[in-house]
Amino acid sequence: QEPSNKRVRPLARVTSLANLISPVRNGAVRRFGQTIQSFALRSDSKSPGGAQKSCSRSAAPTPPKRRNSVLWSEMLDVNTKESLSTKEIKRQEAIYEMSRGEQDLIEDLKLARKAYHDPMLKLSIMSEEELTHIFGDLDSYIPLHEDLLASLGEATKPDGTVEQIGPILVKWLPRLHAYKGYCSNQLAAKALLDQKKQDRRVQDFLQRCLESPFSRKLDLWSFLDIPRSRLVKYPLLLKEILRHTPKDHPDVQILEEAISIIQGVLSDINLKKGESECQYYIDKLEYLDEKQKDPRIEGSKALLCHGELKNKNGHKLYVFLFQDILVLTRPVTRNERQAYQVYRQPIPVQELLLEDLQDGDVKMGGSFRGAFGNSDKAKNIFRVRFQDPSLGQSHTLQANDVFHKQQWVNCIRTA
Repeated sequence: QEPSNKRVRPLARVTSLANLISPVRNGAVRRFGQTIQSFALRSDSKSPGGAQKSCSRSAAPTPPKRRNSVLWSEMLDVNTKESLSTKEIKRQEAIYEMSRGEQDLIEDLKLARKAYHDPMLKLSIMSEEELTHIFGDLDSYIPLHEDLLASLGEATKPDGTVEQIGPILVKWLPRLHAYKGYCSNQLAAKALLDQKKQDRRVQDFLQRCLESPFSRKLDLWSFLDIPRSRLVKYPLLLKEILRHTPKDHPDVQILEEAISIIQGVLSDINLKKGESECQYYIDKLEYLDEKQKDPRIEGSKALLCHGELKNKNGHKLYVFLFQDILVLTRPVTRNERQAYQVYRQPIPVQELLLEDLQDGDVKMGGSFRGAFGNSDKAKNIFRVRFQDPSLGQSHTLQANDVFHKQQWVNCIRTA
């Protein structure tokens, strides 16, 4: 029998809903309307820079260790706790969670520099230019978050409560515009990192880090992506504080202003990031015929969606829907770099005809039986073509599933 006085370790409390969200593997369609916001869809996306190795079931990684976290109310003395209402305790919990998140972010940014960047530079595993391209100016954001943490500390009274947080946030949040460049470079940074992972020395170094306790079983990209995932949490954190703030509290109106500010900041970052990613893919297009070149491609500022589809012969195509034109391509590799060879003639959206086809045989253009594998009927298909048949071929395309087909159909219709 076990002794009756044996201490049992309680389960760690989850103080944030975000801790419960596991990464979602990205599907065939990547939409650019919510570039910053849709962190769950894109957190494990395949980069154009290189293929990802699939992990065997037997060697599944251990779940990431969560930091030791305590609730704000657990640190209070009994007298202070009894003097506060339940609503006020929840408000202070929300403010504390924001403060704790800033501390965690600062620690992770310092760790990215100390445990990854500096050793790889010192050991000549990557060149300084490559590391700058991948890490950006990451450690320059540490003082930015330290300033917010210091302001929150100054506003904290001896009993641990914060009377007003609104004025601090309204003054500080506009400074997050500094992340425009960092977020805009993420796609290119991820592509380069994936390319460098093909190097045995890089692969070995990153694997050793992953197996070390300091990494909490997170890979390097998880650390590099932390600032972006933090950005999307600010509106949620502010709304949570506002939800527990009494209607007659002086913070109410200022917190509403702060929410409006952060939404504006995210919108601006999205716009810049979208333009950058759009140009990234435009630069990777290869043309087999001069006739395929269309000024609407080079002039694009937005990429509405892109992803892998199959044509009626079962060949994989990579399709881009820019704001004014649909471009079908074939993925190719050039000197270990991903490129996209333009397939057939791009279709301007103003000249495009979309047909949402039913599962089964295609009535136009012959039978589809057996075209998509062993199944008798092709599923999740739609057709795109020029309104004027003389201008180019029609393309009957298959998505992975009904969800991605609907995303494509909706995106094209919207365009």
